[in-house]
Amino acid sequence: MGAVSDRVDLGAACRSARPEPPPTRFHQVHGANIRVDPSGTRATRVESFAHGVCFSREPLAPGQVFLVEIEEKELGWCGHLRLGLTALDPATLAAVPEFSLPDLVSLGHTWVFAITRHHNRVSREDRPEAEALAPSRPPALLVEPYVCIEQFRIPRDRLVGRSRPGLYSHLLDQLYELNVLPPTARRSRLGVLFCPHPDGTADMHIVINGEDMGPSARGLPAARPLYAVVDVFASTKSVRLVQLDYGLPSLQTLCRLVIQKSVVHRLAIDGLHLPKGLKDFCKYE
Repeated sequence: MGAVSDRVDLGAACRSARPEPPPTRFHQVHGANIRVDPSGTRATRVESFAHGVCFSREPLAPGQVFLVEIEEKELGWCGHLRLGLTALDPATLAAVPEFSLPDLVSLGHTWVFAITRHHNRVSREDRPEAEALAPSRPPALLVEPYVCIEQFRIPRDRLVGRSRPGLYSHLLDQLYELNVLPPTARRSRLGVLFCPHPDGTADMHIVINGEDMGPSARGLPAARPLYAVVDVFASTKSVRLVQLDYGLPSLQTLCRLVIQKSVVHRLAIDGLHLPKGLKDFCKYE
């Protein structure tokens, strides 16, 4: 873990600054078994294993990550979260399909994948298959503050899941940072975004705990509004949205990074002489 003397690279932050997209929210149109909380940031499937399809409230901006954290799991079902993009406006759907796969995809202009670390990647014709399948994670995973996805540099910090505060949270957090846990483990963070190209098409990328899994689909219509799709399916019961900083990190975020690097584990934050709100932010975010 980082030492107390580690500094946040403000120069890199400045170089990556870009306009902040609006906060992400879930659409009011969703599957019959989904309940969205009043803030629009938490979606829970209240019964069965299906009818859990959700959408982003607004189309995503290029490079904007629709990032969810798995909050609750439910035993007894086979299958996990599904994630992707659609060019269909949710408000125009006659009815939300029972499943994202294959029902929503069969309507066309929709790209959805069951979350897995291994096969949601397509290769370019001009690249060797071994190179295309190589992980895009940089060698210095724990020190590189950004994940580079095509033309976009996105702060890695909030992309990575975190365990609940406890005596061993500093050890468990490293499992999320190294991305060695199952991608659909509780508190894992999963995101989807698209990267446009000059020819008017775009690539869809899925990010698992700060690791770009490579393009999952190519040839998406970049000129059309693209909505995120989250299917709260089977063993995944509840997810919450996580907001990202795309421009300069906020002062609150910079303070949190310094404080977290100064303690062995997050329970030690309780002993610091800091406002309760800041301590809670450092422990749970």
